[in-house]
Amino acid sequence: MLTRKQYDLLHFIHDRLRRDGVPPSFDEMKEALDLRSKSGIHRLITALEERGFIRRLAHRARAIEILRLPDSFESAGAALPSAREAEAPVATPTAAAFFELPVMGRIAAGTPIEAIQQVSRNVAVPAAMLAHQGRHYALEVRGDSMINAGINNGDLVVIQEQSTANNGDIVVALIDGEEATLKTFRRRGGTIALEAANPAYETRLYQDHQVRVQGRLVGLLRTY
Repeated sequence: MLTRKQYDLLHFIHDRLRRDGVPPSFDEMKEALDLRSKSGIHRLITALEERGFIRRLAHRARAIEILRLPDSFESAGAALPSAREAEAPVATPTAAAFFELPVMGRIAAGTPIEAIQQVSRNVAVPAAMLAHQGRHYALEVRGDSMINAGINNGDLVVIQEQSTANNGDIVVALIDGEEATLKTFRRRGGTIALEAANPAYETRLYQDHQVRVQGRLVGLLRTY
């Protein structure tokens, strides 16, 4: 499963190879994905290579070979839909008291991981758990940093999409456009604090521009 950035980069490389016969430069990749440094491109290239989608050819400049494409590549169009678009549709009713929500992969409740924005399955959610307005999606929790807030490893959290948060909200926070985590949000002047609910994890501080809120926790599902 690819993150959105990985998918977008693979699509960009594929298009350039098909159009020009040579892959784009790292500067072109950085500009296309709107990243601030080439180090982000290096991480994405390494991730695609480790997952078997591409191969870098030794001793050749700008030599990248695409080995395979995701199953959804041709049907997905020019870019992977984000959680704000087709991958996170308005909840679909399945019965009078339930709605179907897409499960958008995993979210870290611990050390931040890459944000995964591909639908892995759907889940039925009680209608009473959802806000009256807005889009919703679900994420599978990985980690134990929010256990004192009642969120355990393996739980499914229900998220209402929104780009703002109040102090004390538990949010999906995207860090530097590449990593996502589930934490309690607190603003301190121009600094954002992402707080864990487990004393084993320290609070992480970021500049305001580094953090983008993608949604707020509104519910939780657990199986035994």
